[in-house]
Amino acid sequence: MLGENHCLVLEFPTFVKKINELSASDSQFAADANQYHALDQEIRTLELAGAPINDDAMHQLKHKRSVLKDSLYQRIHQGH
Repeated sequence: MLGENHCLVLEFPTFVKKINELSASDSQFAADANQYHALDQEIRTLELAGAPINDDAMHQLKHKRSVLKDSLYQRIHQGH
């Protein structure tokens, strides 16, 4: 769906507490989460504006978001 919000707490609702804890205690996790959210916002904005960039550029943005999401998930899931 175009413009869909992929916020971490929406993507991983069972890990909201862990996401908040890591964001407060792990500066690298917080920086990566901020980058993930910025990419997600950029993608949503572009999608809602009719994607005024080429398909390759949009694919690259979505790929970066996916890689960050996977990395963040691995860190969230550690210890569970």
